Order: sequence, then C-alpha cells, then structure tokens
Amino acid sequence: MNAKTTLPSRPLPARTPPAWDRRRRATLASLLALSLAGCAGQAARTPALDVEAGISLKTHRDGDDLLTAGLGEAGLRSATPPAFADPARPTVDELRRRAIWTNWRGIADLSPGGGYGEVYGALAPVPGREYHALVRLPERRQPHRVMVQVPDAFDAQARCVVVAASSGSRGIYGAIALAGAWGLPRGCAVAYTDKGAGTGYVDTRDGRGFGLDGRLAEGDAPVEFRVPAASAAAGSGAANAPGAAVAPGSTTGFAPPIAVKHAHSGDNPEADWGRHVAQAAEFSLQVLSLAHPDAGPWTFENTRVIAVGVSNGGGAVLRAGELDGPHFDAVVAVSPNILPRDGGRPLYDYSSDAAIWMPCALNASAYDGVMLARPGGAPSPAGVARCASLRAAGFFADDEPRAQAEAARRHLLEGGWTDAAIAAGVLSSNFDLWRAVNATYASAYARTGPDKMPCGFSFSALDPAGQPRPPTAAERAAWWSDGSGIPPGSGIALRDPRAEGADPTLEGNLCLRLLWDDAEGPVRDGIEQTRAALPRAGLPVIVVHGADDGLVPEAFSGAAYARWAAHDGTTIRYWRVRNAQHFDAFLGLPVLAMRYVPMMPYGYRALDAAWAHVAEGKALPADADIATTPRAFVDGAVQSLRAENLGELP
Repeated sequence: MNAKTTLPSRPLPARTPPAWDRRRRATLASLLALSLAGCAGQAARTPALDVEAGISLKTHRDGDDLLTAGLGEAGLRSATPPAFADPARPTVDELRRRAIWTNWRGIADLSPGGGYGEVYGALAPVPGREYHALVRLPERRQPHRVMVQVPDAFDAQARCVVVAASSGSRGIYGAIALAGAWGLPRGCAVAYTDKGAGTGYVDTRDGRGFGLDGRLAEGDAPVEFRVPAASAAAGSGAANAPGAAVAPGSTTGFAPPIAVKHAHSGDNPEADWGRHVAQAAEFSLQVLSLAHPDAGPWTFENTRVIAVGVSNGGGAVLRAGELDGPHFDAVVAVSPNILPRDGGRPLYDYSSDAAIWMPCALNASAYDGVMLARPGGAPSPAGVARCASLRAAGFFADDEPRAQAEAARRHLLEGGWTDAAIAAGVLSSNFDLWRAVNATYASAYARTGPDKMPCGFSFSALDPAGQPRPPTAAERAAWWSDGSGIPPGSGIALRDPRAEGADPTLEGNLCLRLLWDDAEGPVRDGIEQTRAALPRAGLPVIVVHGADDGLVPEAFSGAAYARWAAHDGTTIRYWRVRNAQHFDAFLGLPVLAMRYVPMMPYGYRALDAAWAHVAEGKALPADADIATTPRAFVDGAVQSLRAENLGELP
C-alpha cells in the first residue's frame, strides 16, 4: 500500500513567520471582514461565515504540534492519559493534549504489533497553527465547533484541504486519527467539525458551558452548548428525584440531570450533518485567507477539497456530497452510518432491535467460537436471563435455552443481520452500548431537554447507591477532553428508571423500541429527516466498509448506500473489507486481534486514491471485495500485523 506517500514536491512560497501575539489575535475577525469586503466585486471570492466567538488562534511547535500535541508516538501509545497538574483546574494546553490523546486512542489501534507506524500511518510531529471558532446554521439553536489546522509545511501551490467530521458524537478532535494523520504530513490544511454534537456537556445546576479553549466559560461568554432556558429551569430542583435543589458546592444528595449536546440541543443535529461539513469547508477558506493572504483569493474553484469521515463522520461527508455547489472535489466515507432514500435500515431501527434480541442470540451454537460471548466457554448469564425474559413475555415458545437463543438468532438474520455482524456485535451488547446510543438518539430525534428524555432516561453522576449526585469539580473539568459525546463515561452514567430484576436493561430497551414502532411519533419523524439524497452528479465518492461490522452493519448502511447511489451520473466506488469490524481501538485485545484487521489502512488508501484522481487526473480504483488474513496466534501471542494481512489494496 502507499499510505506514506507525500504530495509532489513543490517550493513553498515565502511568507512571514507566524509570530502571532495576543493583540493581533484579537483583531483577526476585523481583518477578515475587511479583506472579504475588498473582494466583494470578484466573481470568485472566499466564502464568508459569521463566527460567534471570534477566531481563536494558537501556534503549536517547539515541543507541541498539531498531530500529537507534543505527546509524540510514545505518548499517544501510552495507556495512561496525560495528567492534569490540578485535576479541578486543568490548563488550556493540558486539556488540548488530553483531548487529542483521547481521540487518537478512541479511533486507532496504537497497540504494540498493531501495525500503526510500521505497516501504515505515521506519528511524526507536525508543527503549525490551529484556528477554532463557533458557527451556526440558519434557524438552529446551537452552534457547532469548527477547527482548521494549517501545518507550517502547508503547500500553497498544491492548495489541498481535507475536511472531516468527527466520528460518533465526539468533540472537535474526533477525526484527527484519519483526516489529520493523512492530511497534515502531506502539507494539506485540515478542517474539522463536531457536526453539532461533541463533549460540551452542561451541569444544569448552573448551566455553564465550555468555551473555545475547553474550559468552563464565565457569564455570557460564547459556549459550545447552552441548555435552553426551560430545560435549565426544570433542572434546578426535582427533575430526577425528590428533594430540594443541590447547591453547586455540594457532593451529596439528589442532583438535576446533566445535559449532553447531541441528545439535548433541540436541533436534531443528524439532519444537518452535511451542512455542518459544508460550513467547515467554508471556514477553511476563510482561515487560509488569513494564514496565506498572498496566495489568495481562496475559493472552491481554485482549491482542491476532499471530505472524509468514519462512522457518523462518514455519514456526514456523504450527506455533504449531496449538496449543490462546488465545495468538494471528492468524498471518502469509512464505515459510514448513512440512511439511503431506498434500501438499508436506520441506525435506531436495527440498534433498538439488537438491544433486545442480541444478548440472547449470542448464546446460539453459531457463536460458540466467539470468546467474548462465552466467558470460560459457558453460555453468558446475561444472555440466558434475556432469553428467559423474552420467553416469559411471549416472544417465542421455546423452553430450552439453546433453542431460545437460536430463535433470537433467526429473528436477527431475518432482519438482515449476518452471523459475522452478530458476532462482532458482542462488543456493543456486552458494553450496553445499544441502550446508551438509543436513549441519546431518541432524545435528539424528539428534540427533548435533559429532564424530559424519552422513557424516563437521564444522564447523571451517581453515588455508590446509584442515586444522582452533583459531579465533582475534577469530573466536570475533564468532560470536554475525556468525553465521547455519548455517556456513560467521564463520570456520567445513564439512569434508567425501569431498570430492575434479573434482566435490568430489558424494560428500558423495550420502551425505546416502541418509539420506533410509533410511525407517527416524533422519533420516527426525526429519523425521516436524516435520509440521504444522491451524491452530486460527477462527484467522486469512495465508500469503505468492513464486512463484519457489528455496530453499523454494511448491509444496512455502506453497501445499501453504494447500491442505491450507483445511478447514471454518479461516480461511486465501494470497497468491502473482509474480516473487518467497526472498532479499530479494540484490536489491542488478543481475542479480537486474531479475528479482525484494522479499517484505518483502507481509509488512508482511499484518500490516496481520491487525491491522485483529483490532483493528478488518475482513474479511481474499481469496486473491490478485499480478501484479508487475520493475524495468527503463535507461541502464546498474536503475531504483529504485516502488509500481507491487509490483502491486495485497490
């Protein structure tokens, strides 16, 4: 493969070293407005976006950098996060360093022998400048965060921009392991958006949000997420349990819920993912007009722009590709969560179904070799309990546990699941991920506040008895850097008022499933707003999906989209990767390392192919069904990943 190739060598234009002081940073927005006004009469000009918090700029070099925040390869590979000197009051640099570590570790396999840095990818420091802002879509309640990283080695002649949306519901660094790691070393600017989600959680006791620097903001300063006034007022007293409001300094007693932007923004951000990506692209050109004014004007007509994303980020860039206008020259989507107009299944549909049936199904004999489904080789007790619950509720008539598990397996297969996807789904099932995702998405689709989530769910810090408590100052300070965008995690738990008995998650999951069954309800209405349109005619699109994906199965998403979008006038390629699932970050576990190959190498290769097509006029590679060979287990250890394990790349 050719993951480490660079752009053709070109001399960089002379420019003044970027020694920005605080006074000049404060005038950036004014300078931008003046420069754009001077271009108003030109046919092609730099797009202009209103920014809510000005443009925050910081230079990262001399022991700090854009790609690793100064941690380098050793720091990113460390299983221990970089520490805060004062956990309750981390500095801006500490928060950024920890956020970059968290997002690398959440997406990429950096474990010894996993192949990163040896077989694919690189972790060399990349010095440069980083610009942050908050921008807002018309008629939306909340802004989304955008960021542009401009490396010192930016090639103003190649005029390369990579635009990325965060995976999952992650914060602004949620695509750095894919877009940043590919684009920055090649001299490209990289633009990011959190697509209206992110980790700007809010404690509804005081409603304080996180500012551009990752710290809790004061007063009316611009923040990533501000809880609507009605929800904040409701959170001041009895939203979760009886008892008076809890004082901000208290650490015991009942507490109001914690607001999570994806769930509680009031905007159904998923419906706007494509427009979030388009605004990030526009912001990138504004930034380049500041960083490299002598090479301007920066327009979509004279700048090559590739959009890329993984998982939800992959769905977002596909949605961006359907928009009119010249924003993007190519799109690369890896393991995308996308709902085509025809075919496929919505995430909420198959995940709410899997949450009920999969724990039972994994005890079927077809999965006897799936080690995580069978601790010690015995049937999973949780799976046995779920089978018994489904039998008692009349979902099937079988009395024998193995027969019950087989009935649950048949139910999933009839819905379009494959045995390979069910086997990989053990991760989501064992970690109770389905319930957390569905509770978050149901609230987003229905546009509810933190105190009115569907089925009575809420997010709170919990005491040892499982009762809500106020978060500690240290927990709260780390939300922005440590969170994934969907609790549980970072000291926040998912509270389920229906949880009780031997099978405590079933009733809550059944309630969430009923929201899908209500065809006229607000959840179904919100889901319908997320259906994709066809990509713009002539836009090169590469979709890459793992055949064994157990979180976003290819049959429901990537493959269904590719089949549907293969109309006259579209330029789409579909790469199916055998023996690959959704979570590269879990491949450090030997039981998974010897079963699956990572997806990241194929994302880098797809970007190579897209860039060669856009910049050099080379033909796109054809569709591919990529045969792979998982690593062997020899002498008590899993062998290191080799190039031959990845198969013949397109």
